Amino acid sequence: MKLTAGAVITEPGNAAKNKTGSWRAFRPIIDVEKCTGCGICSMYCPEPSIAKGKPAKVDYDYCKGCGICANECPFHAITMVPEGKR
Repeated sequence: MKLTAGAVITEPGNAAKNKTGSWRAFRPIIDVEKCTGCGICSMYCPEPSIAKGKPAKVDYDYCKGCGICANECPFHAITMVPEGKR
């Protein structure tokens, strides 16, 4: 499926079928020193694009940059940065 400008994606988990990372405005960066590998970020990710581990790993091909992971991380190990910055 090719996404066009104004495309609406409404169902959770749809990124498994469509690489959606190309239109992300923000990307999550994991602080490896703070990440405990608890998996809470992975549990809350609506497009399972975060693999549980120490540290957690983000699959940027599928991450939409919603920021839920950063909001839910109890250790503040995830920072959302504008796309293109590291």
